[in-house]
Amino acid sequence: MSTTLFQRTLLSVMVCTLMLALLPAPASAQLQLKTEDITLKFGIQGQFWADWTQDATAATAGPQGYAQNFYLLRARLMMAGTIGDNISFFFQTDDPKLGLSPAGTAATKTLTTGNATSPGFVIQDAWAAYKVNTHLELSAGEMLVPNSRQGLQSTLSYYTVNISAVSTVSNSALVESALRDVGFQARGYFFDDRLQYRGGIFDGERDANGRNAPRPALYLQYDFFDREKEYAYAGTALGKRKILAIDIGGDKQGSYRSETANLANDTPVNGGDEVGLNFNYFHWDGRQKFTAIPDQNNYLMEAAYYIHKAKLQPFAKFETQDFVLAVNGTKDINRWGMGANYYIHGQNLKWTVQYTRALPQNGSTIRPSNAFTTQLQVFYF
Repeated sequence: MSTTLFQRTLLSVMVCTLMLALLPAPASAQLQLKTEDITLKFGIQGQFWADWTQDATAATAGPQGYAQNFYLLRARLMMAGTIGDNISFFFQTDDPKLGLSPAGTAATKTLTTGNATSPGFVIQDAWAAYKVNTHLELSAGEMLVPNSRQGLQSTLSYYTVNISAVSTVSNSALVESALRDVGFQARGYFFDDRLQYRGGIFDGERDANGRNAPRPALYLQYDFFDREKEYAYAGTALGKRKILAIDIGGDKQGSYRSETANLANDTPVNGGDEVGLNFNYFHWDGRQKFTAIPDQNNYLMEAAYYIHKAKLQPFAKFETQDFVLAVNGTKDINRWGMGANYYIHGQNLKWTVQYTRALPQNGSTIRPSNAFTTQLQVFYF
């Protein structure tokens, strides 16, 4: 079966299933199928992008033009469910960067010219979990790698328009799929569910003979107020939760190492507003295993204020990549940005605009550059 036919067939099946799901409970707020022992629910996520990105070329390359793109950054279908009291599962597909041009690259297909009208249909998440008790839940499949809060954060609720580049350094070298990997994970909670852990063994990058070491990862988080027990953490809670969390994490494979630390804060104020702050530290070092990941210390700081009466959330961010070895000093780069989210209907329908300025450091021959991005998000789950 061709990829196009497979996509159309799967989409048809999902649409039919969603229509059938409406029959048992047409007045329900959640699109789901439910029996005595099994629950299924379905959802969609679409993030429609337009961006204008200035060429970050050397001064000798001539005038700096702007690449202009209109595309679907994420186009996802979701299905989740439970079987009895102890078994849960989650399945999600994506056709990322659909329409990106030119030389669009995403997932499994690379185009050298024209628009990426079919960049690659992928299974993004596919895992099942068995809950032994509060302290231990075992899961297996393709899932988010537990090595940083930024990597475990939902793509729906970033303060800014998207995840930071300083937190995705390992994605290519370790052959991840949007920070996901295949493996086994244990997860649990202690001290009145305030302390949580996630630890697992994952596939990582496989050598030609497949005999190299796997990829362990570990993440620890402490919640001072509201407990966060979801699969993917919230960024902004839009004034509905009080979150103060600290965490540490990391992963390794062969000589490669990463360590991360984070402070996340969402504080409700003024009867529905929210002050949001996020401070992240990342240390990446590919060593002899992944030479494409030079030793570096990266930092990300984000701040946002949600005005509930106006449904508006201005935000600002600063991030930096600081390479350890002097020979890599000209790769150092700072980025700052600002923008706003307008919540037409919460996270179900929101509009985001963002401006970013990239500033190469230490006499780099690459020139400073600008990027303007706007996004319309549609979500239901």
